[in-house]
Amino acid sequence: MDKSDSAPRLTRRSVLESGVAAAAVLGFSGRVQAAPSPAPSTPPSPAAEPATPRMPVTLQVNGQARPLDLDPRTTLLDALRERIGLTGSKKGCDHGQCGACTVLVNGRRINSCLTLAVMHEGDEIRTIEGLAEGDQLHPLQAAFVKHDGFQCGYCTPGQICSAAGMLNEAEAGWPSTVTQDLTAKVALTDAEIRERMSGNICRCSAYPNIVAAIRDAGGAATRL
Repeated sequence: MDKSDSAPRLTRRSVLESGVAAAAVLGFSGRVQAAPSPAPSTPPSPAAEPATPRMPVTLQVNGQARPLDLDPRTTLLDALRERIGLTGSKKGCDHGQCGACTVLVNGRRINSCLTLAVMHEGDEIRTIEGLAEGDQLHPLQAAFVKHDGFQCGYCTPGQICSAAGMLNEAEAGWPSTVTQDLTAKVALTDAEIRERMSGNICRCSAYPNIVAAIRDAGGAATRL
């Protein structure tokens, strides 16, 4: 007998059947396993940012030396309110647009939210808490009470400090955009007061009473 006749014949059908059977055996036996998913990559941890060095500064506030250790980015307003505890100056807009934070530095009015505390070493800083002389109100404070120049009172400290600075400017002969005669003494007309106080916003709209109070105190307010 020819040996070739006894060998099993491979056909396309038999190859497919044997392949399916082998796959079934491997699958049921648990040998076929899904490829493991790659481990998530861990981003490198950022280096810790160094702490901002603090700076010693002594502020002269209302006639008293106030030594502080500050982040150099601290505004004068935050130093006054958060570190010294003088909360009369208000944080209104924090952008220098409302005037609620106005204080006097060397007799001139500034928005304390727009300046850094460390810039004022040795300057004379006056806040609303330092205007009165003991129980004696400053003429502007008394005039605001007399003319009811406030409602909610939030803007009032800034209004009064700004008015004190404005009266200093008028006494020094500084003109405004509505001053008619640049050679004459400044006359505190209602138009002058409104223009010079335009940087201080009153959301209660007590402007007529504020103008009346400043006009009344204009001849009595002491220079700061």
